[in-house]
Amino acid sequence: MIQISVVVPVRNEEENVFPLIEEISAALKGMEHEILFVNDGSTDETQARLKKAQKDYPSLRVLRHKIACGQSTAVHTGILHARAPYIATLDGDGQNDPADIPRMFEHLLASSQGGDRQVQCVCGFRRRRRDSGIKRISSLLANGIRRRLLKDETPDTGCGLKVFSREAFLRLPYFDHMHRFLPALFIRYGARVVSFEVNHRHRTQGKSKYGFFDRLWAGLFDLAGVFWLQKRSRLPEIFEEKE
Repeated sequence: MIQISVVVPVRNEEENVFPLIEEISAALKGMEHEILFVNDGSTDETQARLKKAQKDYPSLRVLRHKIACGQSTAVHTGILHARAPYIATLDGDGQNDPADIPRMFEHLLASSQGGDRQVQCVCGFRRRRRDSGIKRISSLLANGIRRRLLKDETPDTGCGLKVFSREAFLRLPYFDHMHRFLPALFIRYGARVVSFEVNHRHRTQGKSKYGFFDRLWAGLFDLAGVFWLQKRSRLPEIFEEKE
């Protein structure tokens, strides 16, 4: 039985797919797993290189969007098609370290035993980010505003490296950019979320797909939407009556 499905959204990452697949396979050696790359409308050689890699990696599955739909939609596509009860996500630019996945998975399993609110999501925390100054500053501001409004107990929701229950994820409302608000969405449904310090690396190949103002305006709009969802939700205490 497959224990964990690793979902990787990619768009125009032709230089990164081979080394990333190799790293994921090495990190999960000895675990029953599958790797799902979701090609989100790439216009370079990403698709050709993924198809070539399938010959060497039987655990690799490749899904493709005809046109680019965004990172959250690519993640959602991968999870819908995943076969394992647990999901790991990471970015396709090589900055997340696949070696962190087994430790995060073990932490999730150990933390989810017992208790009224089980841990259903472990979020990567990039304490030492390897990004430009403007990215670090904008992320610090965004995380601070989000934590203050949503009270999601998470210092770094922008980290693509997360491990969580597939079943719990599929109960969440889907919308574009939802991947940045997963902790708040999980908590809204009564789950616990914990942060786990992970390695973060410099991007060595390809170019970032996001600009500062793209993140800013989309983030503010989505933040308002998630805040509204929180205010309009109720978590009932449920008791089953037995004879």
